[in-house]
Amino acid sequence: MLATLPATVETSAPVIGFLAHVDTSPAFKASDVKPIVHRNYDGSDIVLPDDPSQVLSPKKMPYLGAKMGDDIVTASGTTLLGADDKAGVAIVMAMAKHLLAHPELPHGKLRIGFTPDEEIGRGVHKNLPADLGATFAYTLDGAELGEVVYETFSADKATVHIQGVSIHPGNAKDKLVNALHLAAKIIDTLPHVTLTPETTDERQGFIHIYQMSGTAAAAELNFILRDFEMDGLAAQGELIQQVCATIQATEPRAKITCTVTPQYRNMRYWLEKDMRPVELAREACRQVGVEPFSPPIRGGTDGSRLTELGVPTPNIFTGMQNIHGPLEWVSVQDMGRATEVCLKLAQLWAAAGPGEP
Repeated sequence: MLATLPATVETSAPVIGFLAHVDTSPAFKASDVKPIVHRNYDGSDIVLPDDPSQVLSPKKMPYLGAKMGDDIVTASGTTLLGADDKAGVAIVMAMAKHLLAHPELPHGKLRIGFTPDEEIGRGVHKNLPADLGATFAYTLDGAELGEVVYETFSADKATVHIQGVSIHPGNAKDKLVNALHLAAKIIDTLPHVTLTPETTDERQGFIHIYQMSGTAAAAELNFILRDFEMDGLAAQGELIQQVCATIQATEPRAKITCTVTPQYRNMRYWLEKDMRPVELAREACRQVGVEPFSPPIRGGTDGSRLTELGVPTPNIFTGMQNIHGPLEWVSVQDMGRATEVCLKLAQLWAAAGPGEP
């Protein structure tokens, strides 16, 4: 969905886009969500009523402990909240509502975009840059208060297909080639104590198997490959190809293929060439009393692909936490500060003009 907020002042400033995605993660149930607002959070554990084993504890979640007095939104314990990225949608709509109600606030032409399929890497169609018509843009898809992100993972997907030899198990001696056994060998040969999501952090990349299906006759493994640098990403692709070739060599009667396809690239490669949208976002944070910081995020956004396609698009905080699981939560006050940042950004760009801000 695309929409326009017309300019309220004459300006030579570029058109600016504000985007969020409307899909939620497929990793956990996201239907029949029952959101709960915990008003004036008192710093104690939050027990989610539909599954009391799901507990948000400030002892385990220091950021939650810093939100005493805020209004905390959670789900009920058996579903996602969907703050990723309902929070972003709400922030963009709150900004638009405020600007429409206050035409005296100076801003140039703004474009709003809500995309589907971000969580499966298909949120940005190749035609979106032209359809959006923005010179720079921002995604509202970040986490902690003050995050202004211009560095993400680069990402590829690896699909491994294994064709075994199928036969009735009663007559299988020296004939059956079990595709599931070969799949297990591939997984077991790849690194386990390094190079997986659960063993890496900060700037370390990983290979993550996220789906496996099949029978003794044929099986398919789906991996995501992630690294901040292209040589690291390439090395992961080479490793998984080598592992498949090794397992293939042990059983020539099978056929194992591995296809690596690009998904998105680190937005830093383009944004570091023109940091204006990042610097203005940082300035907007400071002007509303929020100290900005720019960590590399271990994931991607629609901005990764948009930036690669020619629309530099940093990512701004929403406050969302513990995403993709039942302990997901967000602070209403963090969302409010993100809305203030967007409003300030619209005004800063109107004053910046086409050159350096």
